[in-house]
Parts: sequence; structure tokens; C-alpha cells
Amino acid sequence: MASPMPPVHLHGWIILDKPVGLGSTRAVSAVKRALREAGAPRAKVGHGGTLDPLASGVLPVAIGEATKLGGRMLDATKAYDFTVSFGQETDTLDAEGQVVATSDARPTLEQVEAALPSFIEQIEQVPPAFSALKIGGKAAYSRARAGETLEMKPRTVTVHSLRTSEPPREGAVGLAQVTLSAQVSKGTYIRSLARDIARALGTVGHVTMLRRTGAGPFSLEQAISLDFLDQAAKARRLTEVVLPMEAALDDIPALPVTPGQAQLLRHGQRLAGFPAKPGLQLATDGGRPVALVEASADGLTVVRGFNL
Repeated sequence: MASPMPPVHLHGWIILDKPVGLGSTRAVSAVKRALREAGAPRAKVGHGGTLDPLASGVLPVAIGEATKLGGRMLDATKAYDFTVSFGQETDTLDAEGQVVATSDARPTLEQVEAALPSFIEQIEQVPPAFSALKIGGKAAYSRARAGETLEMKPRTVTVHSLRTSEPPREGAVGLAQVTLSAQVSKGTYIRSLARDIARALGTVGHVTMLRRTGAGPFSLEQAISLDFLDQAAKARRLTEVVLPMEAALDDIPALPVTPGQAQLLRHGQRLAGFPAKPGLQLATDGGRPVALVEASADGLTVVRGFNL
């Protein structure tokens, strides 16, 4: 009788369509449970960028050696759809918080569209007090919930694009809310962006819907639900939903190396005199990722090696 196939070590990405109400840490726990359910060997698991419990959408979860690319995913451009409700600003800048300011002013769609260009490109943004930013070694939200008054320092972020997702409207009708789409850099808080847009329009507002539609190279098209993940795990078909590790490196050119060169790179050694275009590249052996390398006139230097 044939012996059973050994369990497959998974290295790659599961792109979750995270539901509202679930934190990123709990989403990672759900992936760990799925791995156990599928009988996969124990592996490191981590997410590629926190998504608030009140937000839904794309949450890349790295498995195995893909966790070494988590930093690149954190730095990646993110895309969001979000709804700003006008008339009330809350302390959390979302629907969970306490109202701290009100206004009867309601902007028209035309006024909203006229205001958006001033928020594109580099802007100075004050993060929300209810955020995971560390102040004195403690998360800002912990201090804010304890009743502390925090002075959040502004920082520079980049809004690559910002547009309305609303259909044209007849006449100068004041809007109770507006839905926008944005593509932003690392460190951009959509709740702060919504607050600042509302204030620029002469009113106040807060976020009532937030959905991440993209994170780096990943989009909703690749995202799966927790139910689908659970079904795949029970059917022992997780390999069908795990994207390859290099899916997060679609902007990095592949650089083929020989098995001997691959072995040296895996040990962190520099390859002197290797002819390659300068810049960051993905060294591969037979199509399998070996290491992220920095190519220069001096050769190849390992940035991050992979144990596959």
C-alpha cells in the first residue's frame, strides 16, 4: 500500500476579504486555524497591514517565508472606498465614537469635487487620537480611552488619487454623505482625511463606511471570504487559495542564478562581479525564489534570503 503524501509546507499569501467587526489579529488567527484544519505543518503567519475592525476588504496574510516580505507590504500603496457623513465629528472620527462637534452645513457634490484636488499629492496630516501610534511607548488609543488629551503631531503622507464615487446630481443639493475612492501612501489615515475634507468644506464629518480595495499588488479580485477559507481548509485544498510568495513582488524583476550561486546567496554571501542591472531584484533558481538582492557594479548583495 502506498504511503501517505507528506504535508505540504505553504509559503505565500492568503488575501482575505475581511468582514466588518473582525480585527486584523483575529483574522490572522482564522488563517492559523485553517492551516491546522488542513493538516498543514506549523508555519509563521502575519498580516501585511492593519485594518480596523470597522473596515472591510483586502487584508494580505503572509504564510511561511512570505512573512519576510511583510515590511514591503506595510510600505505598499493602499486603496480605499469610504463614506463621509456630514454634520457630526466624533472623537474616533468614525461611527463608534462620541460626537465632539456638529454643523448644519451640507456641501454640494460640486463643492466636494472642487475641494478634492487640494488633498492630492503630499499633505500634512494629523493622525487620529484613537490610533495604534505609539506615544511614550503606549498606543495612542489606550491613552485616549483612558481620558488623556493627546497632541498628535502632523506628518507628511501622500494621497496619489482621490475622487468621488457618486453619480451626477441635478441642482445644488446639500449632501448628507458622500462616498470617495482614494489611493494613498503608507501611514495615511482615511479617518483623518475624511475629517479634513469635511472641515475644508465648512462643515464636520466622520467615516461611516471604509473598505480597502487594494494593498500593493493585491485587490478584491483575489480576496476570499472567511467562509471560503474554512471550506478550502476542510477539503484539504488550501494550496488552491494560497498565492505564491512572489505575488507580492510583481514590481521586482526576476534574476535567474545557477544552483551553486543560489546556495551562496542562501548563506548570505555576496556574488562579486555578477552582471545585472542595478537595483532590487529577485534571484531565482529554476523559477523558485532564492533571495531579494541588490545589484550593483560590485555584484549581488542579499537583502532578504528565503529558505524554500
